Amino acid sequence: MYKTIVVHVDDSPQLAPRLAVAARLATLHDGHLVGSAVTGISRRDYLLLDTSPMMALPDPDFERLRERASDQLRAFTTQMERQGVVSWEGRIVEDDAERALLLESRYADLLVLSRGSPARSRLRLATDLPEYVALHCSRPVLVVPDDHPTDCVGNTIVVGWNASMEATRAIAGALPLLKGAGSVLLALVNPEEMSERHGEQPGADLATYLARHGVRVEVVRERSDAGAGPALLGLAQDAGADLVVAGAYGHSRYREWIAGGVTRALLERMTVPLLMAH
Repeated sequence: MYKTIVVHVDDSPQLAPRLAVAARLATLHDGHLVGSAVTGISRRDYLLLDTSPMMALPDPDFERLRERASDQLRAFTTQMERQGVVSWEGRIVEDDAERALLLESRYADLLVLSRGSPARSRLRLATDLPEYVALHCSRPVLVVPDDHPTDCVGNTIVVGWNASMEATRAIAGALPLLKGAGSVLLALVNPEEMSERHGEQPGADLATYLARHGVRVEVVRERSDAGAGPALLGLAQDAGADLVVAGAYGHSRYREWIAGGVTRALLERMTVPLLMAH
């Protein structure tokens, strides 16, 4: 069960679908929802400002950033009251989104973000927030598409399985959703390429493990020249899935960047929520 869920709160257009999904999960799991808004000024920025007077921000600029975060939390409060979430709170963190969410993740079961969520401090360029958080935190990250039309997640789930540590952690993090799903497709893409990992019957042992948890699971083996990312998304579309579960960064970050790895392909082309863990 997800008893503590952290959702990133900002003023981007992606906030509404993100909050709807987070609120639905908190209600289904009788959990506590934490809305985390940030000022965007990191500790590193403060140190830089102290040592570089020419870059210093006047106090009114700091206050405007805090006021903006307060406005974001008011929107969060309105949404929580409208959706009838029983247990929730809003927090303002004096930091950038990356560091704030990593801190919050230590005391949560699940983080909810959007693909388009900007991780931007006052002095540094934006980074890809879902990638960064999934790579550096120890909790599962649920990424909601920008225009996700419903708050439902996890009725039909496609799970990418390559017998890696990252995929194992993603499945463990998704277990509350897997147990409640009507259908789970355990997808192995080109499993013969990693036969030493999978054993004689690829997917069979994991399917048995999931079945013991009450998961209704079916093993699907796919051949694809396009790679695992497009294959998983194609399978999700064909099955009418509303969630994909996959490990994040099965290879080094450098290799993912050069080769356009599975994680990046999933994030760039996702049309349904994606749960990932590193």
